[in-house]
Amino acid sequence: MSAETADALAAAGASQDDRARVERAAHGVVAGLDPATATTAEYLGACYDAGLAWVHFPVGFGGLGLPAGLQAVADAILAAGGRPDPFLNNPIGVGMAGPTLHGHADEELRARLLRPLYTGEQMWAQLFSEPGAGSDLAGLSTRAVRDGDDWVVDGQKVWTSLAHLASWALLLARTDPDLPKHRGLTYFIVDMHAPGVEVRPLRQATGQAEFNEVYLTGVRVPDAHRLGDVGQGWNVAMTTLMNERSAIGDSALGRGSGTIADALELWRDRPDLHSPALRLRLADLWTQAEAYRLTGERARVARTAGPPGPEASIGKLVGAELNQKIYDFCMDVLGPEGTLYDSYDDPADSLQRRFLRARANTIEGGTSQILRNVLGERVLRLPGDVRVDTGKPWRDVPRG
Repeated sequence: MSAETADALAAAGASQDDRARVERAAHGVVAGLDPATATTAEYLGACYDAGLAWVHFPVGFGGLGLPAGLQAVADAILAAGGRPDPFLNNPIGVGMAGPTLHGHADEELRARLLRPLYTGEQMWAQLFSEPGAGSDLAGLSTRAVRDGDDWVVDGQKVWTSLAHLASWALLLARTDPDLPKHRGLTYFIVDMHAPGVEVRPLRQATGQAEFNEVYLTGVRVPDAHRLGDVGQGWNVAMTTLMNERSAIGDSALGRGSGTIADALELWRDRPDLHSPALRLRLADLWTQAEAYRLTGERARVARTAGPPGPEASIGKLVGAELNQKIYDFCMDVLGPEGTLYDSYDDPADSLQRRFLRARANTIEGGTSQILRNVLGERVLRLPGDVRVDTGKPWRDVPRG
């Protein structure tokens, strides 16, 4: 073992025996499955049962009770053996719902929901944003009213990714309008097939409909599906949001991979479109992409000692804006060809489609403006914005 590896293990609170345990489990999964014949659910189920879904989760819940820093050890072995990417298979489930359930759900819920979440057999969505409360999430108006052992939910959510495919959703709703907006919220898990749940697709510029409106009309949610105490939904939501920004902005990348790889491939394939000015722009973008990659690596090492914090917003902010710059460059290289598009009914995964899709990057998962506020206030400790609604009951705060 190198000195660097030993130092990293020590920083993560892991021993050489811990690492060896993870390696044995991962090699055991790889040896027992053929990625050419095993289904995605079978492969990921074997990873979950071996404790390699989230190694820091408890044994029996997809983990081994070991330091989170060892997840990278398991992932490297499993990826090399052909494991499907669990995050791409169920991004909201694996990236946001799993950590939220781990931190706030009781044992019965975790036992019932975590495994099918990780295998992708049950897709997840996130019912947070609303037409009148997107950037100001705490100002949401969807109501949940207690009725015996249930809560009755009424309201509308918007920009809900994958709602048309989801079995379950994370829901933040208002349970006490007489409290200040951050304190009157409660967090639930909603069955997306329950009576009263209506999903309507939102067509994007690409021609696809990844996002949806979701209408909740008299939807009954058992109190057993509440995460955290009544009125403490904002604290639970912070777990979800910090993991969301970390998952979006922090995917492990090799040098020259990710979106910059599209620009490099286009440059190699189309020497007839080269110019000195475009060459200079490409070099600058590659440098930015490499700085982004290395910053993400440092952030991952730092998080082995604890959960993601507001610093995760750095990766999401920089990555979203860099994606847009890269596809802007690709369209400038293509020139008039960049206006060509195959079909809005079934668009091909072309550079043109990726250019259009990248427009959403600075909105989804937290707008760039909000992320700058998060970084300024929580990382740099700058004075916060003036807030005229501080301490006021939610029902007295002007909305519209």
